[in-house]
Amino acid sequence: MLWDCNTQFDYTFISRAFLSDSSVSLFIMGNRMIYFTLGLFLLICWYSDNVMAADSDPLQDFCVADKESMVKVNGFVCKDPKDVSAEDFFFGGLGQAGNTDNAVGSNVTMANVMQIPGLNTFGISLVRIDYAVGGINPPHTHPRATEVLVLLEGQLLVGFIDTTNKFFSKTLEKGDVFVFPKALVHFQQNVGHENAVAIAALSSQLPGAQTIANSLFAADPPLPDSVLAKAFRITQELADYIQKKFA
Repeated sequence: MLWDCNTQFDYTFISRAFLSDSSVSLFIMGNRMIYFTLGLFLLICWYSDNVMAADSDPLQDFCVADKESMVKVNGFVCKDPKDVSAEDFFFGGLGQAGNTDNAVGSNVTMANVMQIPGLNTFGISLVRIDYAVGGINPPHTHPRATEVLVLLEGQLLVGFIDTTNKFFSKTLEKGDVFVFPKALVHFQQNVGHENAVAIAALSSQLPGAQTIANSLFAADPPLPDSVLAKAFRITQELADYIQKKFA
C-alpha cells in the first residue's frame, strides 16, 4: 500500500520506516511494480507449498478402482458407477487373527485399495497386526504414508528413528495410540506375556512397505557382498551367509 497509492508521502518517513536513506526510498517508490510482482510470486510459492501439497478434492462421489483396466495412472482409473456395488466398499478380514507361526512371529492383514476398491483416491487404509509372544513387526518403512497405531490387546514396545538417527520409543498398553511419521524406519515388538493385536490407519490407499532386512539381504538380484560387508562392517563371508538365510 505504501508504494501503490496516490498520496504523496514524505520520503523521510519512508526512510525511517525501512531504516534506509532517501535515495533508497526514491528507488523503492519508483520501482513499485517490481516489488509487487516479486511479492505476488512469493505468495504463489507459499500457497503452493502450504495449501496445495495434498491430494485434490474428489470431483465425484467415489472412484472405485477398476483393477481390470489396462490404463496406467497414479492409482487406479474409476469403474463405471453403474457397475459399482456395496461389495466394493466392504472387507471382512480384519476380524480374523493372522497366522504368526513364522520367523518374526507376526502377521499383517491389509485393508487397502487392493482389498477395498472403494478406497481408491481417498488416501487412507487400515491394517491389522497380530503378534505372538516375543514376536516383532521388523524395522520397516511406509514410503507413502504416516501410520497411527492403536493397541487392542497385549503390550508392545514400539519406536521409530528420525533422519538424525534419534530413536523415539514407548511401551504401549491396551488402548494406547502411537504415531509413526511418514517414511521413517519403525518397528513393534510384543514384550507382554500374551498375544498382542493392533489396528493401524495409514494416510495412503496403498502405503507400501519396505522391511529393511529383506530389502538389503533378499534383493533380487542380490546386492554385492562387498557392499553389504562394508555397510554393516562385517566380512563378505558373513554377508553371504545372511543372504542365504533370507533366500
